Amino acid sequence: MGILANTVSICHYRVAGDLPPGDLYAWCAESLPKQGFSSIETTSDELSLGWVHLDDFREAVFDSPAAFWRDHYVAFTLRRDQRKLPAALLKAGIRSAEQDFLAASPGLSRVPKQKREDIKEAVRGALMSRTLPAPAMFDAVWDTRTGIVTFASLGNKARETFEILFAKTFGGLRLQALHPIARAATVAGEELLPELEKANQATTEAALDQIRSNQWLGWDLLAWLTLRTVNGRQEYQVRTAGPALSNEGFSAWLDDRMVLQSAGENGPQKVTVAGSQDGFGEVRTALQGGKKITEATLHLEMGDDSWKLTLKGETFHFGSYRTPPVQIEKDNTVDAASEQEAAFYERMLLLEKGLQLFDSVFAAFLADRLTAKWAETEKGLQEWLGQ
Repeated sequence: MGILANTVSICHYRVAGDLPPGDLYAWCAESLPKQGFSSIETTSDELSLGWVHLDDFREAVFDSPAAFWRDHYVAFTLRRDQRKLPAALLKAGIRSAEQDFLAASPGLSRVPKQKREDIKEAVRGALMSRTLPAPAMFDAVWDTRTGIVTFASLGNKARETFEILFAKTFGGLRLQALHPIARAATVAGEELLPELEKANQATTEAALDQIRSNQWLGWDLLAWLTLRTVNGRQEYQVRTAGPALSNEGFSAWLDDRMVLQSAGENGPQKVTVAGSQDGFGEVRTALQGGKKITEATLHLEMGDDSWKLTLKGETFHFGSYRTPPVQIEKDNTVDAASEQEAAFYERMLLLEKGLQLFDSVFAAFLADRLTAKWAETEKGLQEWLGQ
């Protein structure tokens, strides 16, 4: 589902590098078409990648503000069209073509090596030209105020493609994953940054090292949230910047689905606990056995509005992130384009408000985890586990 859907899976990046001087709109309008999408429907090409409009995946011309510019947002979509041939179909086609060649060449008992290669390419090309490419779309929104890019996919291949194409498009800029330790640095507050730096177990700045060496952040956050949920401590206050007012109250708790994992002799051992939790008995048993909570469904509620997401503890990716529904009042005096633009702004407001609430929960956790308070939390956790 796209970023304008009420439920979407997203990850975040920070844009690194210096923006060019001058008009940012003009620079983006010049840059995006250089990597614009080009259709392969009338060709036999296997793959085509490029940018299209967020509102219309058929359009790849970025010659007006309506195409991609939304106030301080730059919005666009990565389109990937790819043809895929079933291996059995290709094999059957090659075998048939080789048999035809041998029938027309009575002096040969087998197809020469070079001829086999030629036949393979010819059959593949013919089949490709008769196979429609399958399109896939991945939305992206770049907030130029904060330098944060929201990308609507958690797939490794889609994210890698997006990172490469973004760097090609916007020369001098690159994307840095907003992984747990990086997000912690943005919400911890200056007084906790020295403690966060001490707690960082990575030895390099490489994103993969930063993620794998600091899995404790996700494990401890989800264990902390579990304990608070069990004890009925679900009330929080807004601590970070965003559309919600500072110190405004909201609720957060875990429920529905949790995944726990441990390393075993035969590889990782995983337990999934699904359904509404009553006392978290299965979770407690798994934790007693040495497993760590690696992902869980987090609920957030403020007033009449509610958000729900599956937090991936290792990366802090948001799976199945559901916000309050976007409701746009329609009347005959408003055209479709204006309705789409209004829906975009409302959607971004709801996405960002939910993220603000999550960051506020994360900040509250860090205020415990990076201070002497953590000893008390660990004691409470051990008591709950009966250890």
